[in-house]
Amino acid sequence: MPLIEPARCQVDVAAGRMAGGTGAYRKRLADLAGLYLDETAFAALAALRGDEVVYEVGDFRPSENPGDMIFGLTRMSPGKVGEEYFLTRGHIHARADRPEVYYGQAGHGLMLMESPAGDTRIVEVGPQTICYVPPRWIHRSVNTGTEDFVMMFAYPADSGQDYDIIARSGGMKTRIFDDGAGGWVARDNADYRPRSAVEIAALMAA
Repeated sequence: MPLIEPARCQVDVAAGRMAGGTGAYRKRLADLAGLYLDETAFAALAALRGDEVVYEVGDFRPSENPGDMIFGLTRMSPGKVGEEYFLTRGHIHARADRPEVYYGQAGHGLMLMESPAGDTRIVEVGPQTICYVPPRWIHRSVNTGTEDFVMMFAYPADSGQDYDIIARSGGMKTRIFDDGAGGWVARDNADYRPRSAVEIAALMAA
């Protein structure tokens, strides 16, 4: 197998972008229908600001070979739908035994994690904070601050992503809201549907 050439990517923390990557994508508010609890508040906000970018991701993908890695930068705007903070779609890795690392660069937010069985873990992330997402944990980012939330990430190149696992359960078990005092509060998601024993066993065995 031929050697892959080394590479260099330059991060602009203020802009929340990475130069020298191999790909990028943006998610606008209108793309995130169905993610938030208050559908009426979402519809009203989307009618006014549906074309605004809520988060964007730039990455570097040298290959998808086992043993290689993908890395990149994600930037999320501050904001709320009703009282629920802006969030990413979230995912579990298609190869569920693959981990991920996030490194906070600017702003403040959370990594919201959920096990296949529905256990929740929340890690606060700020500048110079490293967050380790272990294998088999569903995870999404939440911007709980008043400025852009910027993180670097890295994961095994053959991980893949399963975004639908969250939708199949009616959302993640926990939602993050403004607590009215300058902070955040976690609340149960009444629409959450637990995964079957069969699905849990398959994810844990993967």
